[in-house]
Amino acid sequence: MNWNLILKLSVFGLAMGLVTAFFIPSNIEGAIWPVIFIICAYIIAKNCTQMYFTHGFCLSLINCVWIIAAHAIFYKNYQAGHAQEAAMYNGNPYHIPPQAALAVIGVVIGIASGLVQGLFAFIASKLVKKR
Repeated sequence: MNWNLILKLSVFGLAMGLVTAFFIPSNIEGAIWPVIFIICAYIIAKNCTQMYFTHGFCLSLINCVWIIAAHAIFYKNYQAGHAQEAAMYNGNPYHIPPQAALAVIGVVIGIASGLVQGLFAFIASKLVKKR
């Protein structure tokens, strides 16, 4: 596993966590992630020799940590730009704190995103020529 590459690529997750907490609403965020997935898949395919899916999956798990942390720390800012998501977190039937609900849902989204990122990386490995 190329953990150095995964950590460098996870800067995309850190950046998205911060900019979505302050600037980018959810309707625009959905258009940005596929571009990030494709860029990361290409870089993984270009720089790794095996375990492409695993690299993509692990990348999304680390991204999920960055994003959950940014959204939880800056929750007030996040909820101002993401009213629909905030309503879901605040109105959960178990009455847990919204940041905890955000973390639970964020992990599920991180795993689902990992499956997609892993698939993209695997497909890119079949299309991209190595160095």
